Amino acid sequence: MSDHQLPKTVDGAPRAFFGRRSGKTLHEGQRTLYDTLLPRLAIPEDETPVDPSKLFPATKAFVLEIGYGGGEHLARQARENPDMGFIGCEVFTGGIAKLLQAIERDGLVNVRLYTDDALKLLLRLPDAAFEAVYLLYPDPWPKTRHHKRRFVSPVTLGELARVIRPGGAFHFATDIEDYANWTLAHILRQSAFRFAPDRPGDWHEPYPGWQPTRYEQKARREGRLKSYYFSFERC
Repeated sequence: MSDHQLPKTVDGAPRAFFGRRSGKTLHEGQRTLYDTLLPRLAIPEDETPVDPSKLFPATKAFVLEIGYGGGEHLARQARENPDMGFIGCEVFTGGIAKLLQAIERDGLVNVRLYTDDALKLLLRLPDAAFEAVYLLYPDPWPKTRHHKRRFVSPVTLGELARVIRPGGAFHFATDIEDYANWTLAHILRQSAFRFAPDRPGDWHEPYPGWQPTRYEQKARREGRLKSYYFSFERC
């Protein structure tokens, strides 16, 4: 578990990397899953260490997805890799409810959920625990004064380097060029990760087996036609 502290705002309160937690009211079926299924899958929001091997006793490989949105990618990965354990971090109630529906529908038993700021969870995780961490289409916080709320930062990259095993990977995708440049600049200053594309521009090609998320489909409809799919190897 890390000794780092959460980044603070000017008034000393912990800085959140997300904006809001809720949108449309959950319908009855979603609310039922929230009340019955989520408590069985949720990682407690306290300060105790979190050991993935205890969450998934029969599993030896673990993956973390930060900000899973509607949960399409996480649910598909869990379906296709039943021998791996998946932890998903999301604070938005609508996204959590959608993933709960997929978990119930597909009978997924290899997923656990964390419903608070992902950095709080990172700080509680053991060293070299994960094969991979995904951060897909995070909030870009486009205004300059909000850049400090972007999830990619020296602190979070330091924690990701700590929890990803050597040879593992940090996968980052965005359709915002400024955030892509921001992330590359931070990665190049973080010696624990290696960025070695096979050829110039191959980072515009989706990951193998990629299926567009709802967010990505919306971005295309709105004219954002180019995405960046980075993979950074843990040295």
